[in-house]
Amino acid sequence: MPAPPANARLTIDRAAIAANWRAFAAASRPAACGAAIKADGYGLGAREVAATVTAAGCRDLFVAHWAEVVALGPQPDGVRIAVLHGVMPQEMAVARASPAVPVLVTPGQVTAWKPTGRPCDVMIDTGMNRLGIAPDDALSGLLDGLTIDTLHGHLACAETPEHPLNAQQLARFVDIVARIPARRRAFANSAGVALGADYLFDLTRPGLGLAGAGVAPGSTPLAPVLALAARVIQCRTIPAGATVGYGATFTARRETRVAVAAIGYADGYVRALSNLGVARIDGITCPAAGRVSMDLTAFDVTDAPPLTEGDWLAIDFDIPAVATATGRSQYELLTGLGDRYQRDYR
Repeated sequence: MPAPPANARLTIDRAAIAANWRAFAAASRPAACGAAIKADGYGLGAREVAATVTAAGCRDLFVAHWAEVVALGPQPDGVRIAVLHGVMPQEMAVARASPAVPVLVTPGQVTAWKPTGRPCDVMIDTGMNRLGIAPDDALSGLLDGLTIDTLHGHLACAETPEHPLNAQQLARFVDIVARIPARRRAFANSAGVALGADYLFDLTRPGLGLAGAGVAPGSTPLAPVLALAARVIQCRTIPAGATVGYGATFTARRETRVAVAAIGYADGYVRALSNLGVARIDGITCPAAGRVSMDLTAFDVTDAPPLTEGDWLAIDFDIPAVATATGRSQYELLTGLGDRYQRDYR
């Protein structure tokens, strides 16, 4: 039995993804520019994002887990996949059989990988204190015998250019990579590219920026990538003084037409957009009326052209603007987009 049509739609502009990657590639030169496509391509679909950026010239892809390598499927010749979380004991068999390489992040992973004799990447912890080999361990002889393709670092505060930790981490990375043989060095994520030439090294790893979010690498804004729409399940007219939704947080000031749309926080349309979100009909602004619930959000469509049940509402979801309005991370908003959308790629 075929699946019924979805009641929420996520439209993804592949040309915009490609344009954003090219912007980071231009800003990264002479370094090569890769693409982080973990978390299902930051919610946009890892296979589709990978196909888009590799067609644009990208030759380095980064994921978090080995299961994400399997989900990507075969890649074009010359495209390299690196797994940022390294390799756990239970993943070793899959990793050994895979053309992808681990980014080793603990001394234990280094010890376990050495007998394979295969190339790898290594993450150096320069002060984020999350994943990575401590500098003292890296210089202790631990890495001797490894064939290291790329030495990585990761910035903790790249989105805050004035933060002193950026320069501190850079100095630590410069010092340690000068003493460890490797083919390449990689330090900058999307925001790191915008910090300038000192942070570029040999390879960059933009991720969030490919989705049109975060910090642009130059003076030209990033291209918007996604658009949301939801189908109207019910239309109703309520009198002045009536309330809408859980907690009765919206009270109609006049007779009000309300459209209840099939989108809610289970779809990543976050509850913080209650009485704050916006839909549009023929360019007319229709504010959210009441709380966003799990599966539904109501909008005040009184001033909009007539619509009927089953019609589509365009839902404003500009990632930087929504992040500012709600206090949510742009990463969280993107990766929180649920799996109930019909995903249309164009």
